[in-house]
Amino acid sequence: MKKRNLVYSTDQGRLCPDCEHSVEDCQCKNEQIIGDGKVLISLETKGRKGKGVTVVKGLPITQDELKKLGKKLKTQCGTGGAVKDGQIEIQGDQRQQIKVMLEKEGYSSKFNGG
Repeated sequence: MKKRNLVYSTDQGRLCPDCEHSVEDCQCKNEQIIGDGKVLISLETKGRKGKGVTVVKGLPITQDELKKLGKKLKTQCGTGGAVKDGQIEIQGDQRQQIKVMLEKEGYSSKFNGG
């Protein structure tokens, strides 16, 4: 029997692709993948009092794996940072160094912005 690939229902809204329940009432125990797979590395200074922060977005991994990778990147760069809203923030301009580390982990990435 072929499985249906229903992703949206007018009754329930967005559906989980595995158990076909609404995303809020998902019955499967699978961790949800956060990113879309388009890994972007950017430098943000807006709203940070002029301090630069390197932001990594779009990693196709779960929240737990994102926290582990964030810790590894912070350790390798020797700076602080945070993991929030599905993205990794590393203090300072670490774009080149992070791109090299992500390629070693198997993620292709692009620079975003100036």
